[in-house]
Amino acid sequence: MARRRTIPIILAFLGGQVMFAEAAPRRIILVSCGMVPPAVLGCLQEGLTKELGAEVSQAGAMPLPAGAYDPRRRQYRAEAFLTSLTPYRPVKGLVLGLTPVDLFVPHLNFVFGLADFRQKCAIISLARLQPEFYGQPGNPRLLEERALKEAIHELGHLLGLGHCPVPACIMFFSNSLADTDRKGPGFCPECRRRLP
Repeated sequence: MARRRTIPIILAFLGGQVMFAEAAPRRIILVSCGMVPPAVLGCLQEGLTKELGAEVSQAGAMPLPAGAYDPRRRQYRAEAFLTSLTPYRPVKGLVLGLTPVDLFVPHLNFVFGLADFRQKCAIISLARLQPEFYGQPGNPRLLEERALKEAIHELGHLLGLGHCPVPACIMFFSNSLADTDRKGPGFCPECRRRLP
């Protein structure tokens, strides 16, 4: 029986570090970090299975990370969530956390999500994806659509993809909610080709 060789493909050079693609994940684990609507989790489970061809399951809920809240900003540090999510990651898979709280990283006003390629963990915030955040009427369908886009975007980073210059591609950087609404939920042909 011949052994299959795995050849890493250099995909991007970011921050002085070379990132390599790995085989597509067998599993994606969804973890609620706080109270996340079950309909959003169900939508993500179905949408991620369809878009990434992986087995997607839910691992229940974890509390908000202790010490992550910054009272001056009234936001939570996104990096703290990644550390807390690491134990949920399957051996050959990825973990994606979802939280209703507003996230930030230093030097940015907010982030919709954050991914750690090495730990294979990502987090997305539903706070600024909700129409209510902007004083508009609630729209569960729109929230689910936006959450799916941000989830695919962050999982794309975990699979080795960087940001894409094509505004309609899911890997385009969302500087505003208008960017999120305009793109995806799919990959452009070039990003799709580069997926492991």
